[in-house]
Amino acid sequence: MEKKLKIVNVVGARPNFMKIAPLLKEMKKHKEIIPILVHTGQHYDYNLSDQLFADLKIPKPDYFLGIGSGSHAEQTAKIMIEFEKVLLAEKPDWVLVVGDVNSTIACGLTAKKMGVKLAHVEAGLRSNNWQMPEEINRVLTDRISDLLFASSDDAVENLLKEGARKDRVFFAGNIMIDSLLQNLDEIRERKAFERFGAKKGSFAVLTMHRAENVDDRKRLEGMLDAIGKIQEKIQIIYPMHPRARKMIESFGLSGMVEGMKNLKITEPLGYIDFLSIVMDCKFVLTDSGGVQEEASVLGIPCLTMRTETERPITVLHGTNRIVGVKKEKIIKEAFKLIKSGKHRKARIKFWDGRTSERIVEKILEAAK
Repeated sequence: MEKKLKIVNVVGARPNFMKIAPLLKEMKKHKEIIPILVHTGQHYDYNLSDQLFADLKIPKPDYFLGIGSGSHAEQTAKIMIEFEKVLLAEKPDWVLVVGDVNSTIACGLTAKKMGVKLAHVEAGLRSNNWQMPEEINRVLTDRISDLLFASSDDAVENLLKEGARKDRVFFAGNIMIDSLLQNLDEIRERKAFERFGAKKGSFAVLTMHRAENVDDRKRLEGMLDAIGKIQEKIQIIYPMHPRARKMIESFGLSGMVEGMKNLKITEPLGYIDFLSIVMDCKFVLTDSGGVQEEASVLGIPCLTMRTETERPITVLHGTNRIVGVKKEKIIKEAFKLIKSGKHRKARIKFWDGRTSERIVEKILEAAK
């Protein structure tokens, strides 16, 4: 009887779910693979976590580590301790990690210390901003991985320039887009904007949660001031991240936000609901990474409120613009889109919904 390949797949925070869902779906097509799902519980909004599992049809995790929130050191250490127990119990052939959250580096490091092969999906993305915890996580994970699955040409180039072995680097495509395309009909039919009293194509979507933006009072106040001016011209729907809510309250800026009558603040939305409002909006204002990619594929203009991006291919294709964090520039670029924003879908190689197939095929080949 042929030995089966046991692969432990790790999710920890919201961005991981949409990356792991199509991979699990693909692995289950192969009888020679035993896929195991570990949810570290790094994402501390468990209701939202449950919603994402339902939206993406992800099976119940085989292991839930229940780590919860904490400092970067606390989270990473707790995940490593608990994940080691999983590896001792399961003795897998491979550990597969996605993205750049604390769960990614913690589980990757634990796997390598225990002699387990490591695959990193979404490898090679670089912002070159070492103030971002995510940059540290992804660079270190790439350095120790046995297989590196890149989502774009520039990510492949980054890895090779850093000295990654060519036979370990594989241009697989964008796994996020697999999830988007697999759920496109449901996203299109949801029309979630209607519950917020919005009109299709006449509102903007805002996401803002990064530590460098919301943990700095002066910067946050300036960005909120920009949002205040923009919402005078167009309705904005803002699914507010718990971190942003906490910092707005602690800095005493709640009154500033409450005075914005055309800003609709909601709890974080599930995957289908969120992409539904993105699909039907006029443009997106974001400091997120994945939203830049999703908006680009959906053909929705995106303004990224950061000074750099680890996804430059979206800028190259003209669907995303880096507007920085100064309120004057944010307002100026948003007003341009309000006046004459045009939809333009990005056509990027291997952002085609078949990335999971290429990844699983390569792991099976590497295991021979």
